[in-house]
Amino acid sequence: MLMRFLAATIALAMVCIPAPRAEELRFFRIATAATGGTYYPVGALIATAISAPPGSRPCAQGGPCGVAGLIGSAIASKGSVANVAAIQEDRVESGLVQGDVAALAQMGAAPDLRAIAALYTEAIHVVTRRDAGIATIGDLRGKRVSVDMAGSGTMVDAGIILAAAGLAPGDFTEASLNASDAARALSSNELDAFFFVGGYPAPAIAELAGQVEISLLPIPAELARQVAQDHPFLSESTIPPGTYQGQGEAVPTLSVAAIWATSARQPDDLILSITRALWSEPSARLLRTGRPMGRAIERSHALDGLGIPLHPGAAQFYREIGMLD
Repeated sequence: MLMRFLAATIALAMVCIPAPRAEELRFFRIATAATGGTYYPVGALIATAISAPPGSRPCAQGGPCGVAGLIGSAIASKGSVANVAAIQEDRVESGLVQGDVAALAQMGAAPDLRAIAALYTEAIHVVTRRDAGIATIGDLRGKRVSVDMAGSGTMVDAGIILAAAGLAPGDFTEASLNASDAARALSSNELDAFFFVGGYPAPAIAELAGQVEISLLPIPAELARQVAQDHPFLSESTIPPGTYQGQGEAVPTLSVAAIWATSARQPDDLILSITRALWSEPSARLLRTGRPMGRAIERSHALDGLGIPLHPGAAQFYREIGMLD
């Protein structure tokens, strides 16, 4: 009798005690740009840094050091403008966005846009064949010029630069190609020049420079100052000599911050954990040993040139480490 009672009691206890919960699986998508630019490989590095899928070995035992149960993924896209729209419409959880595009969007159609971090500086590239007879922005008149795809931040900045140089859309034959397609068209002499905004060295341009002789058009100081005054999120900068094969001199240009953005609707605790994972020492090692642009991503510059409010979860992290009051 006693044995039957004990057996029944144990069975009841087994029913009443809940089984341990499996680690919750969450996905966190990062919209980037075309695969030939810098956003996609950088987004892939960040996705790896923040991931720690359920069942992984602990970080201390050589496993991933990201957010427990999280799988990050980099999603190819048309670029900054498209990424803002995707975040706003909850089609992705986050995206890489040019600082000027982010600021304009947050003041207008995307008031919920929030920053996780500034990642690195993006330079405006204007790429031509060296034998095309093009030495200045003004020389693009009458030429075949790609301003990148609709939905890209590059198209926004290309329009700004061309207008400041006195060129209207009808003054040249416009193409809308991503960096990889534009590089191929330039190589086969189907295009005279193309714009690209991104970190350097950009993979598509580096590959192109190994195939044909290219030139990077300078944005002269007077024009750059005029543009920067009218568009404060753009600043004067240079592309260092030797960035691309055959580039013997520094090229004056304009630059903008690359921002990892999300929505204010994302949970504070999730964004806090993601921000902490991004700036952990294991992530720093991953970024340093990954793509060249990964080495430019440093926590000390995480708040530089944001132009949009921080997500509360990210802000909490920066307060914890003394970067915010």
